Amino acid sequence: MKAMILAAGKGERMRPLTLTTPKPLIRAAGVPLIEYHLRALARAGFTEIVINHAWLGQQIEDHLGDGSRFGLSIRYSPEGEPLETGGGIFRALPLLGDEAFLVVNGDVWTDYDFRLLNRPLAAMAHLVLVDNPAHHTAGDFILSDDARVRDAEPGAQTLTYSGIAVLHPDLFQGCTPGAFKLAPLLRKAMADGQVSGERLQGHWVDVGTHERLAEVETLLEASH
Repeated sequence: MKAMILAAGKGERMRPLTLTTPKPLIRAAGVPLIEYHLRALARAGFTEIVINHAWLGQQIEDHLGDGSRFGLSIRYSPEGEPLETGGGIFRALPLLGDEAFLVVNGDVWTDYDFRLLNRPLAAMAHLVLVDNPAHHTAGDFILSDDARVRDAEPGAQTLTYSGIAVLHPDLFQGCTPGAFKLAPLLRKAMADGQVSGERLQGHWVDVGTHERLAEVETLLEASH
C-alpha cells in the first residue's frame, strides 16, 4: 500500500514561523513534523510515499529528497496553488495507482501505529477518528457499533476526523481537476454505507497553533 502525506497547507495560524518555513517542516523537539510521519510509516512497512505541496514546497523537496535516508521512496505532487484536500489527492492519483492508499495530514502529530491500516480495505474509505479536541467540540462524524461511519446528527455522540484515512481511488470517480474538499465525497460514501472507521488509541494533536506545537513538545518530552 502506498501512502500520501498532505503538505500543501499554508499554516497561517502558525505565523511568523510559516512565513519562511512550510508548516510540515516546523520542528517539534528539534525534528520537522513531517519526519515523524515518515519514520512511523517506514516502521509500519510502507515504502512508497507521495507528498503534495504548494506554499514553499520546494523547501520540502530539498529537505526530504528522494526519501532514501528514511528507507522510503518519495515522489512529489506540486500544486502551485493549493487545491484543498480533495483536489490535492485527486491530482496525485496517477502517482498513487489503482489500489487503496493511506492518507495523513502533514500538520498532525500522533503516535498512532500505521501498521493497523496496512491491510485490505473493505469499503470505499476507512477513517481514523479521535475524541473531540477542545478546539472542535462539535465533532464531525458518528462511529456506530458495527464500525461504520455516519454523518453527524443532532444529539448524537460525535468524534473528530483525525486526518488519517485509507481511501480507494474510486471515491474520486466523476471528479474533475481543480480545488475541492474531501468531506462531501466522504459524506456521499457514508450515505451508501461505504465508510468504515475506528477510534484512535494513543496521542494525537492537530498542530494548528503555537500552543498545540508546545503540547506536542511536552508529549515528546514525556515519552523520553
